[in-house]
Amino acid sequence: MPLIEIKNLTKTYVEGDTETTVLNGVSFEVEKGEFVAIMGPSGSGKSTLLHMIGLLDEPTSGEYKFDGKKGSSFDELAVSKLRNGKFGFIFQSFNLLPKTTVLENVKLPLLYSDVPRSEWDKKALAAIELVGLSHRINHESNELSGGEKQRVAIARALVNDPEIIFADEPTGNLDSKTGKIIMDFIQKLNDEEGHTVMLITHETVTAEHAKRIIRIKDGEIVSDEPVKNRRKATDEYEK
Repeated sequence: MPLIEIKNLTKTYVEGDTETTVLNGVSFEVEKGEFVAIMGPSGSGKSTLLHMIGLLDEPTSGEYKFDGKKGSSFDELAVSKLRNGKFGFIFQSFNLLPKTTVLENVKLPLLYSDVPRSEWDKKALAAIELVGLSHRINHESNELSGGEKQRVAIARALVNDPEIIFADEPTGNLDSKTGKIIMDFIQKLNDEEGHTVMLITHETVTAEHAKRIIRIKDGEIVSDEPVKNRRKATDEYEK
């Protein structure tokens, strides 16, 4: 059974008398353990699609299933549990709390979890170690470089051991070298840790870290193909 099933998904925004269709009959499936990049120019609907799959927004029509269950069947509590437990989100703007330490930022999702408070530090420290930032745990987020901030955001996304990671333009605010480091790490989360990854990007060089690329234009899928020459991940870290 696919982890994600999407059939004829549409999204139309209405403002006054104006209707704008952002997604128009999108259909595809994602298996557990896949690394899928969704590519397209600005305004193509790729971020809207990711928000639907991550249950941050609702479709106008069509069907979406996660792990065999219809997205429309999840009540508010179930959606919250999915977002906090099985979903991990990484955004372009990092979304870290300012003047708050690395450790405190990474622990944030645990506030809304079923994990006992006595285990929070242990889980957060393990996630921070995984992204190579153990030497920065007591530094505040405003003291970090862009690459370090994104690695904190990745640790925060991983702290509840999610089934799927949603990465929305995770290298958008980074220089090319730092962006490569971040993509190498996300690639390893898929290859070595087994996390399913869905990546949004408009850059081919970023998408080639995935195993499959879905290209979207004007709200419709124009191609869905495996990556022929996948980029290789390295062990380099930005210090």
